[in-house]
Amino acid sequence: MEGLEGTLAELRDTFQSGRTRSVAWRKSQLRGMIEFVQDNEERIFQALDQDVGKHPVEAYRDEVGVVAKSAKLSLSCVEKWMAPRKGDLPLVFFPASAQVMPEPFGVVLIMGSWNFPISLTLDPLIAAISAGNAVVLKPSELSPTCSSFLAENIPKYLDPKSIKVIEGGIDVCEQLLQQKWDKIFFTGSQRVGRIVMTAAAQHLTPVTLELGGKSPAIMDSSSNPTNMKVIAKRIVGAKWGSCSGQACIAIDYLLVEERFASDLIDLLAKTIKQFYGENPRESKSYCKIVNKNNFKRLLDLLTDPLVEASVAYGGSVDEEKMYIEPTILLNPPLDSQIMTEEIFGPLLPIITLDDIYESINFISSRPKPLAIYAFTRDEKFKKQILSRTSSGSVTFNDTLLQFLCDSLPFGGVGQSGFGRYHGKYSFDTFSHEKAILQRGFFPELEPRYPPWNSFKLHFIKLAYAFNYIGLILLLLGLKK
Repeated sequence: MEGLEGTLAELRDTFQSGRTRSVAWRKSQLRGMIEFVQDNEERIFQALDQDVGKHPVEAYRDEVGVVAKSAKLSLSCVEKWMAPRKGDLPLVFFPASAQVMPEPFGVVLIMGSWNFPISLTLDPLIAAISAGNAVVLKPSELSPTCSSFLAENIPKYLDPKSIKVIEGGIDVCEQLLQQKWDKIFFTGSQRVGRIVMTAAAQHLTPVTLELGGKSPAIMDSSSNPTNMKVIAKRIVGAKWGSCSGQACIAIDYLLVEERFASDLIDLLAKTIKQFYGENPRESKSYCKIVNKNNFKRLLDLLTDPLVEASVAYGGSVDEEKMYIEPTILLNPPLDSQIMTEEIFGPLLPIITLDDIYESINFISSRPKPLAIYAFTRDEKFKKQILSRTSSGSVTFNDTLLQFLCDSLPFGGVGQSGFGRYHGKYSFDTFSHEKAILQRGFFPELEPRYPPWNSFKLHFIKLAYAFNYIGLILLLLGLKK
C-alpha cells in the first residue's frame, strides 16, 4: 500500500516524542470521542441502517451508547489507571522500594468487525487511547458506509498525528498484517483470527483475539409459568434482537429436556410474533443479513436436507431483501454444519436431552464457547456448570448483560479467543505493566577471608529454602 510505511513512520515518531503518554493528551482524545458520538448520533444511525438494517433503538443500545459509556468511564478513571502502583516487598529486601508502572505498547493495530461496526471498532480505540498508544484503526470493509464515515470523521475529532483510519479490503488487511506492530487487537471470525495470529507470530507481536464460537443456552424445567415467559423473552432477545443473531455473544443453540421442547417452541414462536409481528420481513426492528456471501452461507446451513427437515418454526427467506425469518430447528443432526460451525445468523437449533444435567458433558465435549447462558434455580446445577465447563463467561438467568458490565472482563478462551477488555481490563489490554525495583548502595557487606566461603554456601542453601533472596543480596553482596 502506497504511503503505509510513511504513515507508520509518522505514528512511531509521534509515539517516540512522548506526545501520547501525557494525561492531558489522553483526556483530550477521550473528550473528542464523546463529542464525536454526540455530534454524529443521527449520522451513525443512518450508516448502521444502511449497512446492517439496525433500528435506532438497537443502534443506540449496542453501538452509540456503548461507545459513549466507555469513553466517559475512561475519562473519569484514566488518571487513576495510569498512575504507578506501589509494589509489596518482603521485609528482607529492606531498604528497597517497588512499583508497577503501566506503559503503552507503542503503535497498535485495531481491526474492527462488520456486525457492530461502530462499538467494536471504537471501544478498543478508546482503550488504546487511554493506555497512551498511537493507533491504526482498520474498520471492516463489509460495513462500507460505517467504514467511510469513520475514515472521514474520526480525524476531525481525534489527533490525526497519533490516530489513523485506514480503509480497504482483503489486500489492505494483508499489507497491514505484514507490518511490525507493538500490539494487534482483532475482532472477527476464527478463520481470520488464525491468519492474524500467524502474521503476528512473524514479529512476536502480542495479540488479543475477540472471536466467537457456539455459545449455548441451557434451560431446565424447574421454572414456573411466569418465569417461563420471561425466559422466552430473554432467549428471543439474545438470539434475534442483536443484529438478527449476527453477534458473537448471541445464543447459538439451546439445550432442553425432551419432555419440555414442544411447549418451549410454542412459547418462543409466540414471543417472536410479539417482538417482530406476524411478518418479521416488514419489521424495522429486525436486521438484514449483512451481504450475499453470509446470506448464502446461512442458506446452505438451512437447506441441508436433514437440517431442513428439522425446521419447527420459520424458515422463509428473501434474498432480494437479505432476509431470513427467525427460525427454530428441533434436533438437527449433531454432525451437520449447523451444529459444528458458528451459525452467526437467525437460526436457532434446539437439542433435546433426557436429563438437563447431560448438558454439561454436551458442552464440555465441544470447543470452548465465548459464553454460556443457563436458566435454572438449581444451585447444585449452577455449581456443576461453573466447575465442569470452560467458557469466556457464564450468565445465569439472563443473556448478553455480561457484555455491558464494565466491571467484568469480556473475552474468550480457547477457540473463542483470548485476551479481555471492557472497563479497566481494556486499559490493561493495551498496557505493559513494567516492574520497577529501587535499592541504594548501602549497607554492603563483602566477604574478607576463605572460611566465609563455606559458611556462605550453607547460608545460600538455607536462604533459598526460605526464599530469602533479598537477604542474600543484602548480607553477602553477591556480584559474581
